Amino acid sequence: MPSQPFAPEVVSAVTAHMNGDHPEDTLIICRALGGRPEATAARMTGLDGDGGDYAVTVDGAEEDVRIPWATPLTERAQIRVEVVRMYQEACAALGITPRGQH
Repeated sequence: MPSQPFAPEVVSAVTAHMNGDHPEDTLIICRALGGRPEATAARMTGLDGDGGDYAVTVDGAEEDVRIPWATPLTERAQIRVEVVRMYQEACAALGITPRGQH
């Protein structure tokens, strides 16, 4: 069972931020690291200490995707660092130039 070091309000704030401010980044992460290169949309649905949960749209149907963090997370500040790392890794995997400041 995944560890959950984050309070529900932290999970809610992070998912709202990712879905509201970074939907393109989320899609890139899911395409490259979630094994769904054909995804046309993605949103973060949750997270815990072991990884992030996403819903992706593939061929008009929604699928759940779980992407593990590189290492377990225990602090809220680690989430941002890890998501930025994942975004940069995903861009490299897809041959996309990462956009500027995160």
